[in-house]
Amino acid sequence: MLRFVEGDARKRPVTIADIAAATGVAVSTVSRALSRPSRVSAATRERIQAAARDLDYVPHPPARALASGRTGTVALVVSDVTNPFYFGMIRGTQQQLKAAGYAHLLIDTEDSADHEIAMLHTMRRSLDGAILGASRLPARALVALAAEIPLVTVNRNVRGVPSVVIDTPAGIAQAVEHLVSLGHRSIVYVSGPTQSWSNQARWQAMKAALDRHHLPAARVGPFPSGRGSGVAAADAVVNTGATACVAFNDLFALGMLVRLRERGVAVPADLSVVGCDDIFGADFSNPPLTTLTAPIEQAGRMAVSLLVSRLDHRAPQPQRRAVVLPTYLTVRESTGPRP
Repeated sequence: MLRFVEGDARKRPVTIADIAAATGVAVSTVSRALSRPSRVSAATRERIQAAARDLDYVPHPPARALASGRTGTVALVVSDVTNPFYFGMIRGTQQQLKAAGYAHLLIDTEDSADHEIAMLHTMRRSLDGAILGASRLPARALVALAAEIPLVTVNRNVRGVPSVVIDTPAGIAQAVEHLVSLGHRSIVYVSGPTQSWSNQARWQAMKAALDRHHLPAARVGPFPSGRGSGVAAADAVVNTGATACVAFNDLFALGMLVRLRERGVAVPADLSVVGCDDIFGADFSNPPLTTLTAPIEQAGRMAVSLLVSRLDHRAPQPQRRAVVLPTYLTVRESTGPRP
């Protein structure tokens, strides 16, 4: 609760001028004592802080930000807030930021690189830093942006920008091994957005895994993000004659399951389907989805730790600028032997 100065008809809140009057020092000295205590002698600092407590002084946030150069706010930037993949990341970043004393601002870029860069440029003076989840920005733009505002990327690896990468390419290799062990020899990749770094990394990993078994690498797409893309993706996969597929993410795969059921294509009797990310609901689908389980919430917490270590100038700078988190294949009922 704000303490108001007695005798003022306007009942105004306590200001640093009131503290200066109570302690007999200059207003500028009070400002330094409250925002940059190391620049004021210990005796003066203690006298000013005691007066601030007695008067119940509460700093005005914009003024405090102006004085310290810090806003106490960090943004989490995601490409689609409706994608369940981001639910765990939002939870992880929010919990970790709260523990570190930062406010959490969520920005949805609507899967647009232009909107992403515009929002960050608009908000950069209101932020201490930002965490970019699966950024759609070109590498050069990310490096330039990192020179303006402290950044950590998730699922995007660019030299010079701290990052947390979920190792889904290794999980893709596990998925291919699983399908080959079931007898599948015609496996197709369902490609996500062309601007997605994760999509390209997963496709390269699948090609390498298929090459090790001397099997052809084929893909359909690319398709835009979202469950709605599953309709076109399912039709495209059926047209290839493949017996199994690995989808860019679980939203694609779940949409495909619905469309395949509409077409009378049995999963997994006629076609095996593998997703990626193990989002909420993947185990509730019909049939339950075989997918790559990713530590999404942990990625959010780790990204905050990397960012806060950069923002806290008292802490030593982190030795690692890139953290890789492992994934593993969770086998459910959407995969089975080759028909």
